[in-house]
Amino acid sequence: MSVSKVIELSSSSPKSIEDAVQTGLRKMAHTVKNIKGAWVNDIKVVTDADGGVTEWRVNMRINFVVE
Repeated sequence: MSVSKVIELSSSSPKSIEDAVQTGLRKMAHTVKNIKGAWVNDIKVVTDADGGVTEWRVNMRINFVVE
């Protein structure tokens, strides 16, 4: 029998949604082992005055197995 836990985190990137997700997962993997998946809950963008995207932001729930 295994037990899993979920942690919620926010991450951002000036490049893309995918980069924001990967950046968050990589950072989390430094301190949390056995990451099994992630759910992107929310996506937000920061824009400049002309409506261009300057930053992508994601909120995620990270699932990992507790040892």
